[in-house]
Amino acid sequence: MDAHHDEEAAASPLIAGKPAGGRSHAADAHVLSAAFLFVFSAYSAAQNLQTSVNTEGGLGTVSMGIVYTSLTIFSVAASPVVTRVGPKRALVVGSSGYAIFILANLVPTWYTMVPASLYLGFTASIIWVGQGTYLTSAALSHARENNFPEGPTLGSFNGEFWGMFASTQVIGNLISLALLRNGKDGGSVTGKNLLFAVFLGFMIVGIVLMCLLSKRDEKRDNAPTHSSFGAMLKYIVAPLKDRRMLLTIPLIAYSGLQQAFVWAVFTKSIVTPVLGISGVGGAMAIYGAADVVCSLVAGRLTSGLRSAAFIVSVGAILQAVVLFWLLLFYSPTAGLLGAAIPLFIGALWGVGDGVLNTQLSALLGLLFEDVKEAAFAQLKVWQSGAIAVIFFLSPSITLQAMLILMTTGLFISFGSFLFLTLVVEKSSTVRP
Repeated sequence: MDAHHDEEAAASPLIAGKPAGGRSHAADAHVLSAAFLFVFSAYSAAQNLQTSVNTEGGLGTVSMGIVYTSLTIFSVAASPVVTRVGPKRALVVGSSGYAIFILANLVPTWYTMVPASLYLGFTASIIWVGQGTYLTSAALSHARENNFPEGPTLGSFNGEFWGMFASTQVIGNLISLALLRNGKDGGSVTGKNLLFAVFLGFMIVGIVLMCLLSKRDEKRDNAPTHSSFGAMLKYIVAPLKDRRMLLTIPLIAYSGLQQAFVWAVFTKSIVTPVLGISGVGGAMAIYGAADVVCSLVAGRLTSGLRSAAFIVSVGAILQAVVLFWLLLFYSPTAGLLGAAIPLFIGALWGVGDGVLNTQLSALLGLLFEDVKEAAFAQLKVWQSGAIAVIFFLSPSITLQAMLILMTTGLFISFGSFLFLTLVVEKSSTVRP
């Protein structure tokens, strides 16, 4: 009977369970997912367009590089900030940077975009550590109060969140596709200001939803307090003393590389030459749709490290196929087939992104529950650092060189992850 109960619980952990005197943990996960849906429907589409719309002096590319460099630096100290102010406040404050970035795009100059990008990096470090902490806390609380297994519950909560998050690529880019008009070969872009005004409205709705989240009592879960700078520093670097984190970092870094590859290289070097800037929205919508489906499926299938290893293997193989295809065989082609190829590549790449997002978040929640703020800070440090590298490199190296870099990163990270599964299986440190 217990085994049967666990199977049923794993299949539907987002439905049951309501703690006394408050909104259910699952409902908080729904509100969090909806808030990110609005904020990132606007931001993801805006980000995809930066290298194609703000081209004067490379403003868009440099701005995104600044965002992720700033995010890398501030992520180092984000975990004690989130611990002190709480994940809900971190989420609300973090949303403000995205709104200011959209405002800057209405008047895109070096004097508006650079400060907005710096501030966005700071607030993004807070919002993402807050997101990982909040969602993990909600999932584990939900599992404990309803006697559900923790691994599948974390997988389902992360599957829902990342499925909703991936759909931002569909919604935001379809809006972009509907409002932007341009000629493929150097034609002017129209509808940009209207597009960013709509995006600003999305931001406001997302911030309101963040304010409606329940506060989470992290002290009840023994969240650490820091009596001195030295104690705070030890807490931040604690995961780096763990061999499991060191083996996870290459995969975290690759997850950033493959995201930035889509935003900075795929949109500019593969989609735009064939479909034009207005076609970026359609290609990224298909990428997002594949990401949504994969995130939901991967989240449902997650039960622990062994299942994660299989799921990550599928995503790694698909992205390896795409990289080798682009490296050895691809060239832009006219006609219907030529237009379909970038869309197909986007769909395959979206599967890999959905795999990495769901599995990394669930694994960090399982492996580093006692220092989850610090663990999710490490996620953003290495992920955003890798993203910044791609944005700064993309204007100065060839597509072939970028593909070689991506392929190398994929093989190193996947090998490290497989070794991690052996280490954890041997030490038996992950709960069933």
